[in-house]
Amino acid sequence: MSASRPDPIEQRRALIALYDSALPEVYGYLASRCGSTSVAEELTSDTFLAAVEAVKRDTVPNLTVAWLIGVARHKVVDHWRRREREGRLVHAVADDPARAPGPDEWDVTLDALVANDALAELSANHRSALTLRYLDGLPVREVADHLGRTVGATEVLLVRARAAFRARYESRSTERTGEER
Repeated sequence: MSASRPDPIEQRRALIALYDSALPEVYGYLASRCGSTSVAEELTSDTFLAAVEAVKRDTVPNLTVAWLIGVARHKVVDHWRRREREGRLVHAVADDPARAPGPDEWDVTLDALVANDALAELSANHRSALTLRYLDGLPVREVADHLGRTVGATEVLLVRARAAFRARYESRSTERTGEER
């Protein structure tokens, strides 16, 4: 076997063959990180479109499910950043105590949903850092690489992100139950 890159036609065929087996894994990865079926479906589509473009440009280092999950990870980070930019005004209004909504009308009891809500309220940097570190299980050094920060700055970011998440989570839990924890 030679160490040269595969033929682009072979890579296209490999991507088509990989699609069926990788689709459930990529979708599952995204669904567990974004808390919305429609967003997970959109990001799954974006992931495979990006994979097709990368294969066309012949920039795929290794066409595997792991590589596709890496592309999906970037799509999640991009989604949270885009949502942060688009939602700054909405967050400013939502953070106004005079306009704060009451407890969730459906009385959501699952901690996973409360955690997703709390995560969604965080800034894009905090969400990205927590997602990469705790949902993806990356070591701090890799989180720093993904975010373009130093390890020290990333550790500080994680401390602040955990504190912000904890405050939002406890606040959401108190709203849901009407009790102080």
